[in-house]
Order: sequence, then C-alpha cells, then structure tokens
Amino acid sequence: MPTLKYRRVLLKLSGEALAGETKTGIAPETVAAICGEIGMVLDMGVAMAIVIGGGNIFRGLSASTKGMERSSADYMGMLATVLNALAVQDMLEKQGHPTRVLSAITMQEVCEPFVRRRALRHLEKGRVVICAAGTGNPYFTTDTTAALRGMELKCEAIIKATKVDGIYDRDPATHSDAVKFDSISYDDTLFRRLGVMDATAFALVRDNNMPIIVCRMFGGDIRRAVLGEKVGTVVHDR
Repeated sequence: MPTLKYRRVLLKLSGEALAGETKTGIAPETVAAICGEIGMVLDMGVAMAIVIGGGNIFRGLSASTKGMERSSADYMGMLATVLNALAVQDMLEKQGHPTRVLSAITMQEVCEPFVRRRALRHLEKGRVVICAAGTGNPYFTTDTTAALRGMELKCEAIIKATKVDGIYDRDPATHSDAVKFDSISYDDTLFRRLGVMDATAFALVRDNNMPIIVCRMFGGDIRRAVLGEKVGTVVHDR
C-alpha cells in the first residue's frame, strides 16, 4: 500500500463536470469515468467527502441576474446539487463503494439530513459522504460548502478537480503564454484574482490554513494528489 500524504480529503466537483460534452444535464458515461477516478483513491484507503455543484442543471446566481429572486434561485440550485449527488452515489455504489448522501435541506425519502457527527461516523466506517444542497442557505456557493464541510469533517485538504491541470496566471484556453503555478499562497491568489474559489470560501480556508489542491479530474491526478506527488497547484500559507 502506498504512503498517503492525505488520509481524509474533501473533493470538490463542478456540476458541469457531470454533463460531459453535452454541457447540461447528467451524462452517465461521464459520471462513470469520474467515479472510476474516485474509486482509485478510495481503494488506497482514503476517507473522502464530496461536494458537487449544480451548474449543469440550474445556476442560481445566473438566474438571479435575469430577474429571479436570489433566494428562490439559490434554493433551486441547491436542489440541483441533490440530483447530481444521487447520480454520483448510484455510480459509486455500482462500482462497489458504499456511500451516503447527506443533504443540508431535509428530504428524508431520498437522503439523510446533514448531521456532522453522523457524517464523521460514516467516514470512519469507510463510506463516501456526498454533501448535497450546499449549506442549506441562499447566498452561499458550493465553494463555500466545500470549505465549510472540509473543516467540519476534519479533512486534511480540499481537492478541486477541474478540466485544467492547475492554476494559471490567465486562462490557458485563450492565452498560449499562460504560466502555471506549482504552488501559490492564499494572499497571492486573492491579490491576483485567480478565481480559485469565491471570497467567502477563501476566507474560511485561509483562516484555518486548509490546503487546496487544484488538479485535473482525469488522468489519475486525484490519486497522485493524495499521495503528495507534485501535481496541479497547491494553495497554502507561506
């Protein structure tokens, strides 16, 4: 068994990641591929909590800019994250990994309510804890949820899995001369406005010195991140 640098992590996934090439909705083959990457990490004995966005189904902030009342739009976005959480739960369990979906909004017919001690117990029993419905409050993003749940569940790091292999000084998709950071401090990230997480989430991780690893979703990068190998970009205190 390889030596792990992080034995308990919070994995942050965007909702758009589940849509694959279709950009919206849930693509089962993409969910299966993502869960395959997660499974490689779980097979090493890593305890994992997951927070998933809902942007592939509904994005509250975008709707509010088009005239919808912000709180209503955000609650709709929270419900979208529950759909994504159930899709990931289904696929992980088909691949042999026990899971529990814990929602910040009570809906007992489909998932458990988020109770911190219950979530910790699930992790101790080797179950993947999928945190749904954000914080249960409007005006907070799933980035903030990831920061909050990561600290509540005593995770050692937050891994943000994305389409790119780390943090760049500008968008690498449109700038061929974009420079990637191997590591960067919280303050530098905020100063450069690199958009790793929203300001509320970033304040939480910075105040509690929680490292953030930004890496690719595929190619085994998540596995390498928990092993402590040089992968992606690490955001930490300097």
